[in-house]
Amino acid sequence: MNTTVKAEEIRKKDTAELKERLGDLNKELVQERGQIEVGGFADNPGEIKEMKKTIARIKTVLNERN
Repeated sequence: MNTTVKAEEIRKKDTAELKERLGDLNKELVQERGQIEVGGFADNPGEIKEMKKTIARIKTVLNERN
């Protein structure tokens, strides 16, 4: 799943779609962290950082709309 999304692309989407994407990213982030916690390795360590950035971008756009 592509976790890198630019703010322009986020602003084009409607609020319901953003909330769904935010939930998906949060679940994926928890899974990645859980995998690391039990002694495994992340498939792509940089992906966690990108997920966190994308989550922040989505939250920022949602807060701007409120």
